[in-house]
Amino acid sequence: MATVHQWTGLEARALRHALRLSVRRFAEDLGVAINTVSKWEKLLAETKPNGDSQAILDTALARADATVHLRFETFLSQAGPTSPGSVRRVVVPRPRGWEYEEWADDLDRVIIALSSQRFSFAEELLRRWTPKFKPSDLDDRGLYLLARSTALLGDLRRDQGQVLGPLSAQRSYAGARSIFDQLVIPRRVAQLDLSLAVVTEMGGNLDAAARRYEDLAVDDRLTGRDRARARLWVGTALNKGGEYDYAARTMRAAIQDFERLAEPDDWAVAHQKLALASRGAGDLDGALRLIDVARSAGVADSPMQRVRLDTAYGHILVSDPSTLEDGLRTLDGAQSVAAEFGLAHQLRSIEGIRASSQGMPARAR
Repeated sequence: MATVHQWTGLEARALRHALRLSVRRFAEDLGVAINTVSKWEKLLAETKPNGDSQAILDTALARADATVHLRFETFLSQAGPTSPGSVRRVVVPRPRGWEYEEWADDLDRVIIALSSQRFSFAEELLRRWTPKFKPSDLDDRGLYLLARSTALLGDLRRDQGQVLGPLSAQRSYAGARSIFDQLVIPRRVAQLDLSLAVVTEMGGNLDAAARRYEDLAVDDRLTGRDRARARLWVGTALNKGGEYDYAARTMRAAIQDFERLAEPDDWAVAHQKLALASRGAGDLDGALRLIDVARSAGVADSPMQRVRLDTAYGHILVSDPSTLEDGLRTLDGAQSVAAEFGLAHQLRSIEGIRASSQGMPARAR
């Protein structure tokens, strides 16, 4: 709710307009002379109502509803500069309740947009709010929404492949973590630790990522599902580092966790990652069996899910000369979808797989 530290004719006129009253009616409601209101409106910021009128205007503003307050603030913001040396005296300490509700609704829309890789729309929604308020102007509810917004911006940057740097997933996640830590919400802090470990892995620091995942896999701040994901991602980092047997053991443990927790989508993703570990270890038959499980059991409704699954399948196929051509065609499809939706990290992965398969002869059919 807006407050006025000292009224001038400028604020008095804005209040009259916000109440949608004539000069006469406004004067009658305040109990002052019409000439007094006319003087306020003529001199604006160059005149200050006397002490009694200051109190009367305070009461009129306090009794007004939220719609009047919004109009009052809008009129003042559009009033232009005040007289030289004057200071605007309206203070809006934090967003109004309806803004919080709209902000929360927009964050739900962002989650849906990110799930289908509509990055531009998601960023547009986030940019409606993140630059609008200073953290110092927000209460705990506002800070919570700001932290969620910042974390979602990190998800957006991560999915776009912007992992490190000043405008990166890492920076956004660190900012969101700091706010949740300030609010003393340990579960959210741990989730951001998990997200930061993911971008550490994506940035190529596999040993550091694996150690962080191992810590988080037994962290009681996280849910059972998040701990199982951390365990799975230990295996992912190990697999990228060439430790295929250890990676496979860790992934199988995660699969058991997902089965116990009744998380079929994560269970399918774990089979996809285990298939890649089997490919790395040279067990292509086992890899194909596992990727078939992932393809039949997993959900591939979003472009990201389709690209990840097809990239894994293509990676396995190009590892065998007899299926090289099929693998390249599969990678072509994944690359096309990744390019269409701006999935830069996946595009880099596909290019890496193609480069590693160059020079491998396709077996004559």
